[in-house]
Amino acid sequence: MEVILLERIDRLGQMGEVVNVKPGFARNFLFPQKKALRANKENRAYYDSKKVELEAVNLKRKGEAEVVAKKMEGTKLIIVRSAGEGGQLYGSVSARDIAHALKEQGVTVEATQVVLNAPVKNLGTFKTAVRLHPEVKVDVEVTVARSMEEGNLKLAEAAKLLERAEDAEKLLGEPAAAAEEVPAEADAEAQA
Repeated sequence: MEVILLERIDRLGQMGEVVNVKPGFARNFLFPQKKALRANKENRAYYDSKKVELEAVNLKRKGEAEVVAKKMEGTKLIIVRSAGEGGQLYGSVSARDIAHALKEQGVTVEATQVVLNAPVKNLGTFKTAVRLHPEVKVDVEVTVARSMEEGNLKLAEAAKLLERAEDAEKLLGEPAAAAEEVPAEADAEAQA
């Protein structure tokens, strides 16, 4: 079935493109969510007449999403869950849990906007994306711990590791520069 997209959709196409999709996908997702129209003469004419208006609405939504993305930049969440000795969670952390934790920090997102391939079933720290708009995505760091204290310790450890990695990078960069300068001085002494 051919449809005209009313907004950008990942792995499908850009706004205004005519794409071929399965009928069930169009009936159950694209049409009810007003993300596409059936591709026929009347709808093509309708899209052409409303194109400027649709693009303006899309730009406004994108701008709002970018503002929220700047607010969310560097967000670190701690989610407390019960776990066994090996770090295996008794339950799991889903996209809904991450959306709820973001809401507690003052950012309202839907669970469908959290990009989580599979529920988290172990303690630890991971990154996930939050898609605020089809063209705006922000990464969020999530730490799953047994308690808030443990979560804060894990965040502090991660910060120290990052700091050490940056220090090591600086140290590795400086000796390499010094090693390049030494032969140049030796060459100058040898020529003199």
